[in-house]
Amino acid sequence: MGGFFGTVSQSPCVADLFYGTDYQSHLGTKRGGMATCTSNGEFYRKIHNLESTYFRTKFEPELDHFKGESGIGVISDTDAQPMLMNSHLGRFALVTVAKVNNMEELAQEMLEKGMHLSEFSSGKINPTELIALLIIQGKTFREGIENVYKKVKGSCSMLLLTTDGIIAARDSWGRTPIVVGKKEGAMAVTTESSAFPNLDFETTHFVGPGEIVRITANGMEQIRPANKGMQVCAFLWVYYGFPTSCYEGRNCECVRNECGRVMGKEDTTEVDCACGIPDSGIGMAVGYAEGHKVPYQRAICKYTPTWPRSFMPSNQSLRDLVAKMKLIANKDVLKDKRVLFCDDSIVRGTQLRDNTKVLHELGAKEVHMRIACPPLLYGCQFVNFSASKSELELITRRIIQDLEGDMNKNVEAYSKTDSPEYKKMVAEIAHRLNLDSLQFSKLETLVKAIGLPKCQICTHCFDGSSAYTLEEENK
Repeated sequence: MGGFFGTVSQSPCVADLFYGTDYQSHLGTKRGGMATCTSNGEFYRKIHNLESTYFRTKFEPELDHFKGESGIGVISDTDAQPMLMNSHLGRFALVTVAKVNNMEELAQEMLEKGMHLSEFSSGKINPTELIALLIIQGKTFREGIENVYKKVKGSCSMLLLTTDGIIAARDSWGRTPIVVGKKEGAMAVTTESSAFPNLDFETTHFVGPGEIVRITANGMEQIRPANKGMQVCAFLWVYYGFPTSCYEGRNCECVRNECGRVMGKEDTTEVDCACGIPDSGIGMAVGYAEGHKVPYQRAICKYTPTWPRSFMPSNQSLRDLVAKMKLIANKDVLKDKRVLFCDDSIVRGTQLRDNTKVLHELGAKEVHMRIACPPLLYGCQFVNFSASKSELELITRRIIQDLEGDMNKNVEAYSKTDSPEYKKMVAEIAHRLNLDSLQFSKLETLVKAIGLPKCQICTHCFDGSSAYTLEEENK
């Protein structure tokens, strides 16, 4: 995933830019960068590797380097950015939140046209540079961005820092969000609206799918209207969104709370307390406790002084150790209790299996699990949600492989809530993870909690519904 922040002010913008970008830290752990522009067109840029430290500690000592009244910043799980370009459109800096599935094909097309690729990340093509080259093929910024919409298979939202303000362009299907904010003497644009309150910005506009806007210190103008169709990622509310953020006008924590409340109200399992797996499971657990009329207790706590978020080492065993180190179980709360835990999702199941073992060893009488979303059955084609390289890494697909002899056989039946196949799969997951019971939120419950029509939400990872490709609707 990744997140960005941009601001244009009547005064130097570096403080707002620094803190606004830092508020994207929960969305990425690999690269961070900022670029600013002065009123006379001078650009300043810095990019740092964040795999062994934090954005704030890397950039705080260098803030004096950045000059200007406008700037963009990004924290990314993919490539090094911002990208600086000088073209017939003028000088500009670019940051993206993108998943480009046809990168090699596009790169070859560029080379055949006599263009060149100079930026590499870990020896690979830099997708942000690729997108920049697609933009400069247009006669205007609008035409260039529409070229990105036309060419990229996957998704791409972006910010362009120009000498005439910041251009924000949301993915043509709106899979990732962009929000505009305003305060006296300044405008801002970001992935996460949670970046606004402490910087005194008020949300003024949710950028629509495919919409292109330009912000200056004095306001916002629309360059391209929004498309009719939308497929915003459901996982914004389930997993990677910050609790205080809003997408399409719907608060992240409220959605999680409602999913938990509904599940708690419908559940007949007798438990002594509900607990959220920090951080994204907490909102759901609070709602579950309310709906099920049991106390909310912190049977597991996150050690925030040194583990505020997970770094992602390349080695799987180190990743497992990181996941273990940041969570500490409370033996005195667990002992002899029937404890129900809420979490956002189950991907591979490895971490949850290990946690369940520890909870039983610490004296929990029963360990129950409730998941905020339906089972993950399809790999994501549109955002960098998971590091999984194959659908067989999903515990659901491994179980289908064992039950059917083919991980792709009868998947549609397994995705239907309460079908015989669905029930068999969930029971097997509970058995393999040593859980006394396991339930997933119904897709209908999640959609209702989000509050948008099903056709406007991407639920592909649950039901394979990416066949929603009504391109004519977006023309």
